[in-house]
Amino acid sequence: MNAHPAASAGDMNLLADDAFRLAVRGWIEANYPPDLRFPQRRLHWRDNRVWYDKLAAKGWLCPGWPPEWGGMGLAAGKQLIMIEELERHGCARVSDMGTLMLGPLLIKYGSEEQKRFFLPRIISGEHVWAQGYSEPDAGSDLAAVRTEAVLDGDEWVVGGQKTWITFANDANWIFVLARTSKAAKKQQGISFLLIPMDLPGITVRPILNLDRHDEFCEVFFDRVRVPRGNLVGEIDKGWSMAKALLGFERVAIGSPKLSSLGLSRLKLLAQRAGLWGDPVFADTYTRLRLDLADLKALYESFVDRLRRGEPVGVDVSMLKLFQSELYQRITEVMLEVAGEEAGLLAPLDADRGLNPSGQFLQARPTTIFGGSSEIQRNILAKSVLELPDPPRRTA
Repeated sequence: MNAHPAASAGDMNLLADDAFRLAVRGWIEANYPPDLRFPQRRLHWRDNRVWYDKLAAKGWLCPGWPPEWGGMGLAAGKQLIMIEELERHGCARVSDMGTLMLGPLLIKYGSEEQKRFFLPRIISGEHVWAQGYSEPDAGSDLAAVRTEAVLDGDEWVVGGQKTWITFANDANWIFVLARTSKAAKKQQGISFLLIPMDLPGITVRPILNLDRHDEFCEVFFDRVRVPRGNLVGEIDKGWSMAKALLGFERVAIGSPKLSSLGLSRLKLLAQRAGLWGDPVFADTYTRLRLDLADLKALYESFVDRLRRGEPVGVDVSMLKLFQSELYQRITEVMLEVAGEEAGLLAPLDADRGLNPSGQFLQARPTTIFGGSSEIQRNILAKSVLELPDPPRRTA
């Protein structure tokens, strides 16, 4: 049996954009918990569950999923409008590794049994997912993963370590890249496994970030026995799926929502500081606003590809690169405008929407996670521009 059909979503694509925006805005304002507006840090599952459940009940949790699996089947332009309205209202990011990352991959590559079992449980919140990709020596170069899975009868025996895993301390499932063959080329010996977090041998250790928040974790696997049926796709063929998932991820983290929010907050800061009419500031703000318009157009083109079932392509690195660096530029201007108040960790005027130092800190890792800016530029140089490798330095 498929996931429940998306409630109240069937005719949303038929609405004019302005009518759609008003409908989304009205529902968000009527249903979003007021105490969760403009959170200063990313919320744990226990804190954002109420909003997750409201979106799921409305049928708006997975706008890009097909309706037969509980999504909205929403066109790219309207997905962008929904993102803008969520950011305008200061809505927290929900626990979305299942909805944004794993769900689209299972819809494309999973067996019918896996889709029937996992997709409804993502929407219901019964399964909260973490992404088990990065390792201490395999961050941007994921083909170098060393976590190993050895087939023993009807089980995989998994051993190794993952790191920088977002909210693994909240998750009860994790999807993992594991090496299942050492003989093949490193990209060809990797498989994609779905692992319950309550299995014996799994240890989770939180990592505190710059503002002392336990958003990231290390996850250790010590001879963890995973059912054979938890493999997605074919043995040793997980790299192609991993690249597809990286495409989904880079579309998701390339969303203009952070920059849109940052620019709206920058305007409020400038008005507060009496700079809104200043011609020098107006020039800076206009450049950022035009960059954001370009980012939105680029994002919409990639979402359209996903909706048509087309491969995202390696040029998606442009999207992730553009968004992360634009968000950093916006938050740097926010600090300049805030002046002597830029060093305060508390929001200005007790308004959680005015938190320049907090947004500045949030922007710092965006050029690292999901593939660093250096890696994105190398991908574009080699695979899009087809530039030759740089000459090796000799002593």
